[in-house]
Amino acid sequence: LAGANKAALAIAKATGAMFIRAEGFAFASIADEGIMDVADAGPLLRERRRIDADEISIIADIQKKHSSHALTSDLSIGDHARGADFMGADGVIVTGNHTGHAVDITQLHEVRGATELPIVVGSGVTQENIKDIFQYADAAIVGSSIKQNGTWANALDSDRCRKLISSK
Repeated sequence: LAGANKAALAIAKATGAMFIRAEGFAFASIADEGIMDVADAGPLLRERRRIDADEISIIADIQKKHSSHALTSDLSIGDHARGADFMGADGVIVTGNHTGHAVDITQLHEVRGATELPIVVGSGVTQENIKDIFQYADAAIVGSSIKQNGTWANALDSDRCRKLISSK
C-alpha cells in the first residue's frame, strides 16, 4: 500500500470489496517507504463519505510491521488502538515486527483491553499459536505459515492449510 489508503478505498468501491487495510491511519511512523508523517484518518473518512462508500470498513494497522514507531514511542500499543478507535477506524490490525513474525500475545491482550473494535492479527499466525491468538483476536490474515516451507513467497501448501484449520 505504501500509505495509498484513498486509492485502496476507490478500488474497494469499484470492485465491491467490504474493507480496506489502512496503514498510517492514526499516527505517524517511519516505514520502509520512508516517513509516513501524516495520519490519514480525517482525509480518508471524508473521502469515504464523498464517494458514498460508508459500507466499506477501514481496518487500521497499529504499530505496523516493517516500521519504526520512534515518533510515537511515548505511546503504548493500547494507546495506538484507542487512537485508531477514537479517530474512526472500524477495526485494528496487530502484527509482529516483520512478515511471518508472530504477534506478542501480551500486546494483543493489551489491545483487547484498550478497544472494543474487532482485532485482526496480521502476521505470524501458525497452527502452534492460533489458539492463543484467538483468545483476543477476532480474525487473522494468514500467509507465510500456509506456504511451502513456511516462506511467504512460495506457493500454497494444502497440507499446511489443513493443519492450520484443524488446529483452530
